[in-house]
Amino acid sequence: MSEQWWFCLKHMRVEPDQGCPNKDRMGPYASEVEAADALKTAAERNKAWQAQDQDDGDD
Repeated sequence: MSEQWWFCLKHMRVEPDQGCPNKDRMGPYASEVEAADALKTAAERNKAWQAQDQDDGDD
């Protein structure tokens, strides 16, 4: 199995599989770089979902 990476919300840093409990982390991600961008990725997805919700409500 390939290595997975996580973004720890408690310590605000990237961690390998061995780290804080999953309840305190976002992931897993395929690379350390993807994990480092976890908050940015989540913010972009939230923005897209909000825009979609607004479009759906225009009926």
